[in-house]
Amino acid sequence: MNFRSIMFFVVLLSCLLVSKAEKVEVVVVGATSIAQTDEDFICVTLDCGLQTNVITINARGIFINFYYIFHLWDLKNKILEKAVKAFHPLRIRVGGSLQDQVVYNVRNNIENCQPFQKQDKGFLFGFSIGCLDMKRWDELNKFFNQTRAKVTFGLNALIGRKESETEKTLWVGDWYSHNARDLMNYTISKGYKIDSYELGNELCGSGVSNKIGAKQYAKDMATLKNLVKEMYPNPKTQPKILGPGGFYDKKWFDTFLDASGHDVIDGVTHHIYNLGPGNNPDVVRRVQDPFFLTQIAQTFKDVSNAIDKFAPWSGAWVSESGGAYNSGGQLVSYTFAFGFWYLDQLGMTSVYNHKVYCRQALIGGNYALLNTTTFVPNPDYYGALLWHKVMGSKVLSVTHKGSPYLRVYSHCSKKEPGVSFVFINLSKNTSFEIDLFHDLNLNGGSPNFEFKGHKEREEYHLTPKDGNILSSVVLLNGTPLELLDSMEILELKPKLVDGLKRINIAAHSIAFVTIRDFNAPACF
Repeated sequence: MNFRSIMFFVVLLSCLLVSKAEKVEVVVVGATSIAQTDEDFICVTLDCGLQTNVITINARGIFINFYYIFHLWDLKNKILEKAVKAFHPLRIRVGGSLQDQVVYNVRNNIENCQPFQKQDKGFLFGFSIGCLDMKRWDELNKFFNQTRAKVTFGLNALIGRKESETEKTLWVGDWYSHNARDLMNYTISKGYKIDSYELGNELCGSGVSNKIGAKQYAKDMATLKNLVKEMYPNPKTQPKILGPGGFYDKKWFDTFLDASGHDVIDGVTHHIYNLGPGNNPDVVRRVQDPFFLTQIAQTFKDVSNAIDKFAPWSGAWVSESGGAYNSGGQLVSYTFAFGFWYLDQLGMTSVYNHKVYCRQALIGGNYALLNTTTFVPNPDYYGALLWHKVMGSKVLSVTHKGSPYLRVYSHCSKKEPGVSFVFINLSKNTSFEIDLFHDLNLNGGSPNFEFKGHKEREEYHLTPKDGNILSSVVLLNGTPLELLDSMEILELKPKLVDGLKRINIAAHSIAFVTIRDFNAPACF
């Protein structure tokens, strides 16, 4: 065999490897739903301690870049405004790392009301108490009103307490609610709408830098609930209360929920950073590893089970998740690759009956949905927008026996009839050809029939620019998603595909597919 023949064989073999296709039968159980999310499941955070030029280290060794959104955040940026408006509405959680050091200057009785100041020692995360003045609160709410955002506001849970003399990092005493009352009173007087209040940030279990006991926290949640009922007497407009907003610890959560009392907590919130530190070069491998991605499912199931047992009137929320701490995975979190992790998280939490999922963050850090400097959307912004556009609140069971590198989730379609899917192909070399089967059996058994659509399907295929999953440019059906000259967010339009054809999922791609004539009884 001469050199030319050898080279031809090598090229042919490479093409065969790259273009390897696998047929997969995907089974959807359409008779009943298995879970239900909130209609506005997608949520983003505005962390009052995120980004730009200050770096510190907390008890977990986490590097946090602090950006004082209460004072410096550019609320007049047109790209930012249009990015939020595009969701109609977008949930926004305001709070995060430094919320338990914020006081609200409602009565103008705080001299020299200033944002956080760097301190050498003696303060949480190495920063002083921060002050939120009402002028800035007015500006924030003007922005929220203009963009029709649904706001969750994180309240300072450490105010009024003191550190234990016998146990380091444990804070004791009752929550001092008067400052929160002042803020609520001002907010109501101005007609500002708050969807929910969350008490505290990462103070549960062993805490991150500080902690509060489970029974004390439950007592404080009851205080907040009573305050909200008093300030907002109309049940139809009464904000929900959420907590504890930290990392799941079974013993602590069980005690907390058991002690909280009936109908006190509306949303049980927890945080997820399952990819490890952002400076770990293994992050890019982990977001493509189905076995690693699945490990966190047990946490979602445990939280859901705890709620079913102790607080069935409530619902599970992920109120903060950036995947990788240290402000996200360096060179990864703002790229196409991070969508493998993010959209898989959305699908997985939906299956385990979580109502809301808040991505850290809208602005700030490597994991931001918008570029920190230009505000131009990163790939995951479009993934979030597509989920919000096509995936309804009812979750369907969907399974297949193919490669674990193909992740599939299914919901009833949003607003219009049909069933929507998200297909996540983690494989670098394998594409998938999907045949759908509709299982209508209530008592198990084989699927009733292979589904063949007679209407055209709506398909949204997301791929990275030049096939590079570390690109920060994403293509929709082959066209780069870029801002229009007017700075408007490009309308996300599907391609229409013959319903009789198989669904083709390219290697290293993500696809949203809606089938209007997939008649699932659960979706009627």
